[in-house]
Amino acid sequence: MNDFWAGAEVISTYTRAQAIEDGALVDVTSTAQEAGFRWPVALTAAVQAEAVTWDAANGEYQDERGRLWDVVFMAGIAVRRNRGRHAAETSRLPYAVYRVPNVPDATEPTELQLVIAVSGGDDGEPVMTIMLPHED
Repeated sequence: MNDFWAGAEVISTYTRAQAIEDGALVDVTSTAQEAGFRWPVALTAAVQAEAVTWDAANGEYQDERGRLWDVVFMAGIAVRRNRGRHAAETSRLPYAVYRVPNVPDATEPTELQLVIAVSGGDDGEPVMTIMLPHED
């Protein structure tokens, strides 16, 4: 099988750094480090929109910094709960956050399912990405 790819030319690549630069991923490493993460962490744009973004016109009782903390903190709990398990079982960990939807007049939190995934970064280093369950 490896001989099949020998000499193959790469047509295109899209790096994690490019995804962050383009806004497809949002680097939240500094907040994640405060929550105990040692590896770089990013959110997909969809998670940013669904779980973190907050329009102040919807009320002053929420803010994006606090909403981001909730997403990252709960991811940390999911990781710690699965510490010691086989890597194949923990490369994608599902978890949930409760957040008030970013819509006018919403005041009640609803559950949002998320996944934290470990993969190789641009240079093969471990990185983590928080995404919606249907995202890869």
